[in-house]
Amino acid sequence: QVQLVESGGGLVQPGGSLNLDCVISGSDISAYDISWFRQAPGQQRLWVALIGADGMEHYAEAVKGRFTISRDNGKKSVSLHMQRMIAEDTAVYFCKMRASWGQGTQVTVSS
Repeated sequence: QVQLVESGGGLVQPGGSLNLDCVISGSDISAYDISWFRQAPGQQRLWVALIGADGMEHYAEAVKGRFTISRDNGKKSVSLHMQRMIAEDTAVYFCKMRASWGQGTQVTVSS
């Protein structure tokens, strides 16, 4: 059974940085694309970033240039480094591999 566990969320001031991690168990990850999504209160879950099995990175326009996704296949983990954060980044962040989702981690950007 594939399980994804996110961590690293918290409260950060506008302009600050935060790093999220997603650790995957129950499967080798090297052959799969892995994505981050986020869901703000009362809104749809939106795609944020994807890292392909080939290492190629893709980003939503709202985060391009501010967020960086990376992966470590040996550690079965994917990270999302967020910088120059804004209030609109406030959301629950989820990682996804194939049809499996993590439980999410809350990120709040506020002064």
